[in-house]
Amino acid sequence: MTASATSSDQVGTPTEGRQRLHARDLQLAYGDRVVVDGLDFDVVHGTITAVIGPNGCGKSTLLRALGRLLQPQRGSVLLDGKRIHKMSTKEVAKVLGVLPQAPVAPEGLTVADLVARGRHPHQSWYRQWSSDDEAAVAEALAMTGISDLADRTLDELSGGQRQRAWLSMALAQGTDLLLLDEPTTYLDLSHQVDVLELVGRLHDESGRTVVMVLHDLNLAARYADRLVAMRDGAIVAEGEPGEVLTEELLAEVFELNARVIADPVAGTPMVVPIGGRRGADVDQSD
Repeated sequence: MTASATSSDQVGTPTEGRQRLHARDLQLAYGDRVVVDGLDFDVVHGTITAVIGPNGCGKSTLLRALGRLLQPQRGSVLLDGKRIHKMSTKEVAKVLGVLPQAPVAPEGLTVADLVARGRHPHQSWYRQWSSDDEAAVAEALAMTGISDLADRTLDELSGGQRQRAWLSMALAQGTDLLLLDEPTTYLDLSHQVDVLELVGRLHDESGRTVVMVLHDLNLAARYADRLVAMRDGAIVAEGEPGEVLTEELLAEVFELNARVIADPVAGTPMVVPIGGRRGADVDQSD
């Protein structure tokens, strides 16, 4: 990359290295507490990437920076070759959908109104609400199986129903790049599988690029093309699930005694814990 290209806001092209989104030398912090320091990260176009790691390792912090929700103290995030923090909110929202970990909505907002907010990036003074917007909202509600909840307020919903409503809003944006921070939070197992099956269909049918933070290692291995394992604010391994999910990595990153076997259904790596946290004292009392 030339010096002149580096100094410009336009520092690449959407197809360069097939990277839609990439970060260089990121330092991320909350106040004086540095969470991530010197991290490089690439999102490969047309893939589903799951970021895994123990609590507090910086997974969600990284996703917030990639989604322009957190300003880096150092380094840069590039979206289709542009520095994302110099782009307008509307410009970013037209190509990048973000589902944060703990989204908040105004009291009394209905599901339909929430999902309709996903269409705001496509509105302007000369282009108001249209039949295309109406169709996008209806399709997003149908995709997540909550069409029957459209007129209910978010306050009336269970945690799992609310999570699917927020996912519907992200889908209604119609972007081909999605960042999902723990999209299966609050969901029972069957709905976790439903959401991840939906993510898989979005990828298979329309080539959407997805990055998601997941805690369930077996679901991450089954539904992601790539895994990125983090610990203490750094990436310690990345690649295909079979390359990343090893017994050695589980011990190093999660301090977990486990065996890795083939999933009998999908053939992907499956983690089978065989004891408590490695190195932890085991309480033998009742």
